[in-house]
Amino acid sequence: MPSFLPQGSAVPGAVLCAAVLHALWNAMAHRITDKLVGFTLINLAYTGCAAVLVCFVPLPGAGAWPFILVSAALEVLSQLFLLRAYQLGDFGQMYPIARGTAPLLVAVASVTLLGQPLAAAETAGVLVISAGLAGLAFANGRPGRAQLPALAAAVATGVVIAGYTVVDGTGVHRSQTVIGYIAWLFLCQGPVLPLVALARRGRPLLAQLKPACGTGLAGGVISLTAYGLVIWAQAHGDLATIAALRETSILIAALIATLLFRERFGRLRLAAGAAVLAGIVVLELAHP
Repeated sequence: MPSFLPQGSAVPGAVLCAAVLHALWNAMAHRITDKLVGFTLINLAYTGCAAVLVCFVPLPGAGAWPFILVSAALEVLSQLFLLRAYQLGDFGQMYPIARGTAPLLVAVASVTLLGQPLAAAETAGVLVISAGLAGLAFANGRPGRAQLPALAAAVATGVVIAGYTVVDGTGVHRSQTVIGYIAWLFLCQGPVLPLVALARRGRPLLAQLKPACGTGLAGGVISLTAYGLVIWAQAHGDLATIAALRETSILIAALIATLLFRERFGRLRLAAGAAVLAGIVVLELAHP
């Protein structure tokens, strides 16, 4: 992050940039018809980039390793749930539910587990953002029974996201090296999903990867960059506020869903998006 930026400006700027990149890589993953292939390529990019990084960055402190291993496991689990959600549902609905479940859970965990009390205005901001995200998710009406498996996968994704957000927020403070934490986290998680895919499909998987190779690998690099920015921000800012700010990716995803996937936006989604923005303003004013 450029040194000439004041700390208060750098942290929200990094998180908002990460939000744009996060929505972008998810759209790329959803665009690949074979979702298992897409997520395999993304994780191969994680593995390759992280393998290079660990050669040049400091080793995390001993106290960070339990958090790295737990976070890596949770990251893999969240991708498996998200993969399933994208197989069963629309991008414009699955993404907001997956991302929108996390802020309230992180806020509660930051208070109850990490001892980071929120001011009343910050609490209100988190609640307003979460309400707006819920509105974005259910703007097309109440889902039917056939949609329940997709919704369950998306909600499970959000629960796991909240889990690894809390784990990383604690672990990065114990690592003595933010970039080292990021590099080893992605190196630990990266090979797992490709190995799972190879076990499920065998040698034919290699041929299946080729058509989507460019999109999938680019998505992985973008994803790694986005999460690296978030980890950096967590080392310098408030955990619940960062978790809420990063959910502005929902607005970007809504635009992508409308423009790229031709999904309906509608007035309710516009209102819900305005609620998300209002919550962000409250958070910024309460936590300069």
